[in-house]
Amino acid sequence: MFSPFFYLLRDIGLPVSFQYVIEFYRAFEKGLITDLKQLFLVTRLICVKKVEHYELFERAFSAYFLGQEDALDVPNEVHEALIDSKPFQEWLAKELEAGNLTEEEIRNLSLPELLEGFWETLLAQNEEHHGGNRWIGTGGTSPWGHSGRAKGGIRVHGASLHRSAIKVIGQHRYMNYSGDSDLRSENIRQALGMMKLMLPTGPCSEINVDKTIEKTCKNGGEIELIFDRQMLDRIKVILLLDNGGYSMTPFVRNVRTLFSKMKDQFKDLEFYYFHNCIYENVYTDPRRSQTYSLEKIAEKDKDTRVFIVGDANMGPSELFSAYGAIDYYSTHKIPGIDCLQLLAETFPYTVWLNPLEKKYWPYQSVTITAIAKIFRMESLTLNGLKNAVEYLNSRS
Repeated sequence: MFSPFFYLLRDIGLPVSFQYVIEFYRAFEKGLITDLKQLFLVTRLICVKKVEHYELFERAFSAYFLGQEDALDVPNEVHEALIDSKPFQEWLAKELEAGNLTEEEIRNLSLPELLEGFWETLLAQNEEHHGGNRWIGTGGTSPWGHSGRAKGGIRVHGASLHRSAIKVIGQHRYMNYSGDSDLRSENIRQALGMMKLMLPTGPCSEINVDKTIEKTCKNGGEIELIFDRQMLDRIKVILLLDNGGYSMTPFVRNVRTLFSKMKDQFKDLEFYYFHNCIYENVYTDPRRSQTYSLEKIAEKDKDTRVFIVGDANMGPSELFSAYGAIDYYSTHKIPGIDCLQLLAETFPYTVWLNPLEKKYWPYQSVTITAIAKIFRMESLTLNGLKNAVEYLNSRS
């Protein structure tokens, strides 16, 4: 009866494993799911492991269980599987036998209307409900629905009236955590917050419970307290920004948003500028008038996380040739690709964020492919930033 819902979650892109299905039916057998509220909460707890999937799950639940067609385009094969299932066929037979439906009405009803009637009957709610204290509807004191007087509960669509709901299903304001979404102030902090470097510091002042128990057991019950040094986040970040070229102009807002949030997130952040490619010097100001030696950067802590932001799209000579920098007065003798190789060898925790859509990378300059062989390259999207952070954390 519920299996098609898991297929629906999988088909719309929410990662669902067979283990989730087993956990769901175990919860069902233990009596943890007795009404629609518990069905929603338990299923979401089992199936949703990342915040970016909350909205997708809620829309799928609304479409499948609450008959809200506009919440999600449900694949035809999912509906067909449900129509052919034994519970639905038994319900249909009972409705015909009781005279609630006729053969002609069934032929005239649409599939969503039939499914809506099925779920309403399954949940023992046979009509639209207004008022009361038990069913989904409007008004009343039921913990489900909207515009009612219940304290707490879950609002199912509709506008907020008393602002007392603890959960909301249906249309609501939300932060876009979709993997391919644009970088915005409200979602970028969540991605950056996963990157930390916890190191012990200061005197031994934090009690280690596991080691204390182990030592006490070895001492025959005589308590011996074991202390460790306090763990603090000591992460250092360098941000290198491509600035000044026309090719980066369409991405200014995204780069500016990332820059702003990184300054808020990391206390130890250094940032520098370059034009198209990194050479023997970078710059400390956006106008690129104050130079800073690449050798000085290479002297910094090797555990520093380095983010390079640029489209990596330039003339091949700018990357591969001596004196290849596009700036007319440039005197950089060392080819850009050698300078990039120096950065990669110096800082093992480095990623390149490219604002160009990933599908266009193979069709642009060969420089993108060459640079992607030196650094881990990700797109400048929320998903790309998350991948970059996970990559840096995994290398640790």
